[in-house]
Amino acid sequence: MTDVVSERRGEVAWIRLNRPDRMNAYDQAMADELITAIRDAADAGVIVITGTDRAFCAGGFLANLQDPDPAELRGMFYNSLRFTDEIRNSPRPVIAAVNGAAAGGGNELVVACDLAIASDRATFGQTGPKIGSAPVLGGTNLLAAQIGEKRAKEVSFLCRRYDAATAAEWGWVNEVVPHDELDEAVTRWADDLLANSPRYLEIAKISSNLWWNASRDNMLQGLGMLVQAIGSDDMVEGASAFMQKRPPQWPGRATRD
Repeated sequence: MTDVVSERRGEVAWIRLNRPDRMNAYDQAMADELITAIRDAADAGVIVITGTDRAFCAGGFLANLQDPDPAELRGMFYNSLRFTDEIRNSPRPVIAAVNGAAAGGGNELVVACDLAIASDRATFGQTGPKIGSAPVLGGTNLLAAQIGEKRAKEVSFLCRRYDAATAAEWGWVNEVVPHDELDEAVTRWADDLLANSPRYLEIAKISSNLWWNASRDNMLQGLGMLVQAIGSDDMVEGASAFMQKRPPQWPGRATRD
């Protein structure tokens, strides 16, 4: 099974995350495939990223955090930044077609895309502090430019889930449509983009990367801290509790009478 499936529909490149068995969560190898797919789609007019089945993307594959391989996790962390860089550096507009749950790194993937159209079944949110991590590749920085600092801190700190209507109201996504009309709506947005000058769309995109570029050093610093925390008690306990569907017991937080 190919983890990332690419398809051309006229001038639009559709890139589909294809691991429905784990809600399209990515590991290092899948992130590599996504980087290649985005890079190879640079000759299209518009790029669309979506998910297979009921999820858009559940972020990084958490099973790897229960017994972490430092080299593998380091690769996954930095590949996460590389594929978001590919989105931002692509000369083409990139649309997130959010067909279902966008959680953790999956939500940060939505944040990185230029535009986002959501199914009314989609949900959004971060998972970091709840599972022994932190959303340093968009959730703690660029998301604030999209929905405001207080909202972004709520999302990153509390790890709640938000429906598509709330995401649209806050400016997280551009439009919400009935689930069965998602592809049609995304195609409509793509056609509107294709009617414009590709040269000047690229200039507009490069210029619009102001807040991404301003956040980039902060993302690298955050990744450095995440790498140093690989194998920490909080990481292992958070991932284990998540996979075992139980409340985490954070080390060092003693129960007080």
